[in-house]
Amino acid sequence: MSERMRALLLLNGVALIALAVLIGWVWFFALLGRIVLWPLPIDIEVSIPNDARGWRMAHMEGITQGLMLMALGLAGRFMALSKKQFTWFFWSALVTAWLFTVPAAFNAVFGTRGLAFGGGPFKPGLANDIIYLFGWPPVLAVHIMLALALLGLWRHMKISRHQA
Repeated sequence: MSERMRALLLLNGVALIALAVLIGWVWFFALLGRIVLWPLPIDIEVSIPNDARGWRMAHMEGITQGLMLMALGLAGRFMALSKKQFTWFFWSALVTAWLFTVPAAFNAVFGTRGLAFGGGPFKPGLANDIIYLFGWPPVLAVHIMLALALLGLWRHMKISRHQA
């Protein structure tokens, strides 16, 4: 994997961690029903949807996906893939990470789950259906990413064994 790809995976990982922190602040203010940061003279009443399950999910997705991208960026030197395979790996990792995280935040805002078109047993509506459709690219991408990671690591291990 090129140094640029590795650095971009790390950068996107850190960006997702930063997004998780921002989501954590929004969740915090949703729980309080106000923006208050004592001892600062800030006390603003807010009306943020307070779906604790949704905010927790969005917050943890950002952390988990960010750490995954950072790990993949660091592990990239231990993968033996072609340039084309690394390109597929890179883009599938980004699609997986961002499109599992951002829709989770929208689920928290809209009180949806995005798990089934039409809502299934959960709240139906246009927001749910759009979030559901945005879930398909990362569902496909995560499988491509994992298959290529396993292939690349397997090849690297085979090469390393013959060099030892």
